[in-house]
Amino acid sequence: MDLLNIIEALIFAAPEPVTSAEIAKAVRRGAVGHDLPETREWENISEKKVATAIAELGEALANSGRPVELQEGVNGWRFVTRSDYADWIRALLPEMRPERLSAAVLETLALIAYRQPITKADIEAVRGVSVDSPIQKLIDRGLARVAGRADLPGRPMLYETTEGFMEHFGVKDLDDLPNSEELRTVKLPTAEEEDTKEEEAAPEDAVADDPATEASPSEETSDNEEVTPSGESDAPDNSEDDEEEDIDFSSIADEIRESKADNS
Repeated sequence: MDLLNIIEALIFAAPEPVTSAEIAKAVRRGAVGHDLPETREWENISEKKVATAIAELGEALANSGRPVELQEGVNGWRFVTRSDYADWIRALLPEMRPERLSAAVLETLALIAYRQPITKADIEAVRGVSVDSPIQKLIDRGLARVAGRADLPGRPMLYETTEGFMEHFGVKDLDDLPNSEELRTVKLPTAEEEDTKEEEAAPEDAVADDPATEASPSEETSDNEEVTPSGESDAPDNSEDDEEEDIDFSSIADEIRESKADNS
């Protein structure tokens, strides 16, 4: 009786991903009553020893060239088929072909994944468009969920990814996402900043509409003379805010898509 074979059988038979602790518990229970010498040791096997055996099993599968491999997700260990065999698996199970997510939905998902919990307004501040439909699609597919409400005026809802997201993309932790550390810290536009810009611009508009501020005859210009509005310049605006708004999360969405393909 070989411990690696027992662990392989347990992971294969489990209807859901199974953790190292659950495997260790099953090994201890199964060892009771057996007469084989090695089973006496397994009656008190530790989770650490099981984890070491799982690592050995994963390495053995990788070196064997078999079409399956071990993958640890947020809920535990499971067998998955290698991506090299995806075309044949789809041919056998065409009804299980996953529905592709649009670029807009993937970009919204990327923002939620890297900046969670995040409000809809903050997502829209980065993308520049309404995200009502993408967020609803992500919730319908079990990839995102409501995580509560922000401590802000109006108490807007916060969104975060789900365990289904982790399983779908084959990651155990959010730190496993591509460029995780960098994209969690880079400064992005927020809804509060957009509101501040609008408030700062409002007084200028009010002054422009005030009849008392109309130009005197001596200040009037001819019809052929171009006038540059006060505060504006022909030089390009290279402000930090504009650079931040140019951050393209579509490439990050592509990396998440590739991550899913590599772990299929």
